[in-house]
Parts: sequence; structure tokens; C-alpha cells
Amino acid sequence: METAVFFVASAIVLVGALGVILRSNPVHCALSLVMTLFGVAVLFINLDAQFLAAVQVIVYAGAVVVLFLFVIMLLGVDRAENLSVEPLRGQRPAAVSLGGCVLALVLVPVLRGHKVITGVHSAGGVLHDKPETQANITRLAHSLFSDYVFAFELTSALLVIAVIGAVMMARRPLREVAP
Repeated sequence: METAVFFVASAIVLVGALGVILRSNPVHCALSLVMTLFGVAVLFINLDAQFLAAVQVIVYAGAVVVLFLFVIMLLGVDRAENLSVEPLRGQRPAAVSLGGCVLALVLVPVLRGHKVITGVHSAGGVLHDKPETQANITRLAHSLFSDYVFAFELTSALLVIAVIGAVMMARRPLREVAP
């Protein structure tokens, strides 16, 4: 039975991934992404990783893709815009300077040392001496926010970049739309 579930879920993931790549409508691409993420969640359940399946559905399919759909529909993919006109003067320089400040706030603790950003000191008193007596969620949280905090934050940055990419892809210049 596990093999059959694996093949069906893998087929769902592959068809959804191809839909993301091959569809021209951004809304259909986002819905194909939802199908892919649900297929991955079924694969997680098949591997007896229920927590990851729940996170997959709640965070990615439930929040991220809905955010993408909201941004795409909010911008209106059928509306043409003149991209040379800036709606708010000074927006781009302000965004560059604010981005530089955020990058500095992230890089300073990283360059000062690993112990500053990992939370090891604050989590050290909560954890037990024996890892086998800890709950799975406690071990997962400790591992995520101590050993893998940089990868965790990098993933959040990639999601923000993906939202910005969705916004830029949804905007069309005036010359691309036929009158």
C-alpha cells in the first residue's frame, strides 16, 4: 500500500510541478504549486513525518501560496502599467537604503560569532541532559533555532524574494497589451 501511495503522490507532485513551469497564467501556476505542495505533504505522511506534512500544508500551501495568489490578484494581471513612471518618488532609493540597513543588521551578528544569533544560551537551561527523554518538538525546535538558524532565516528571505518576483512578473508594460 505504501508503494501505491508513493507512486500516486509522486505523480501528483510531478504533474503539479510541470503545471507550474508550463502554464502561462500566473493564477494557474500558483494553483499547480498548491497541488505540488499537497503531493509533497502526502509523501511526508507516507514517511511517517506528520509534523512536516502539517507544516507543509499549513505554512506553504495555506499561507505562502495564498499570499502569492493575493499579490497576483491584487495587482491585476490583466491591467497594463507604464513601468517607467514611478508611483512614489524616492521609493527606490529608500528601498535600497532600508535594504542595506536590514542587511547590516543581519550580517553584524553573523560576523561577530555563531553564539550571538543561535539562541544557544537561552535554550540551554530548558533542555534536559538526555535527548531521548525530550519530546520530538523540543528537539526539533532546539535544532532549528540553534544549529540551523541561518538556513531558517535564509528560507524566509527567499520567500520574500519570491513575493517580490511574483509582483514583478504580474506587472506588464503598456506595449505588451493590445488595445
